[in-house]
Amino acid sequence: MKKRNAYRTGGLALKVVGLACVSCVLAGCLGVGFATAAGGVSHDMQTFGISEVSTPGSASASAESLSDQAADASVTATSRLAAAGTRDISKGVAAIEAEEEAARRAAEEAQRAEDLAHTQAALANRDAQLARDEGAGLTGLAEVDWNVSKAEFVGEWTLRIDAYLAGSPLSGYGVTFAEAAWENGVDPRFSPAISNTESTKGLNCFRSHNAWGWMGNTSWGSWNESINAHVQGLAKGYGYTLSLANANKYCPPTYEDWYAKTLAQMQLI
Repeated sequence: MKKRNAYRTGGLALKVVGLACVSCVLAGCLGVGFATAAGGVSHDMQTFGISEVSTPGSASASAESLSDQAADASVTATSRLAAAGTRDISKGVAAIEAEEEAARRAAEEAQRAEDLAHTQAALANRDAQLARDEGAGLTGLAEVDWNVSKAEFVGEWTLRIDAYLAGSPLSGYGVTFAEAAWENGVDPRFSPAISNTESTKGLNCFRSHNAWGWMGNTSWGSWNESINAHVQGLAKGYGYTLSLANANKYCPPTYEDWYAKTLAQMQLI
């Protein structure tokens, strides 16, 4: 009986010792396992770029560095764009100025050519009339200077005709008479003087805006219209300036008196 108890007691002790050994082995295995697992997790975290935990100070410094780099890049880009924009605008302005200058010169050349053509036409009209009616109508009249620009011609004769027509219904229409004379190549004094002979400068018109006793029943809606029509009619039907021949055509019954009165008025302009 004592031997059986001793045997049981010894067996129990051996089981306890064995269990302790097993526990140690298990503990070691578990430690190794946890270490391995921890190493695996660390490796995975490195794989996704978060292997290190940044401190607040280092994160702030990184943000500031990135902000500074972005600001520098923005300033550089803005400077480059501004410089490029300035160069482009400068070139564009220069090109526009060059085009405007070329257009201005072309316009001046065109105007000079047009002025020369009008001058030549007016002188040809004068020469043609002198050839068929030598000296008539030009005695006592100063020559009209056609060797000027349109602006100079119109400027001079506008003032002279306006002074002559002052206080009459045709007052202020000197520029219309002057421009019409230039365009048709006739003496600028011709039409204004006839207006006095026929209607006292538009005061006694028998038809609307007809200050020249023109074609009996003719009337117009405005002085501008009638002046242009009359000057054009003189150029086509009578010639450059006053003469006995065209006085006889304009007013046959009393053409000599008509001629003398009209010439006297032209001398006043």
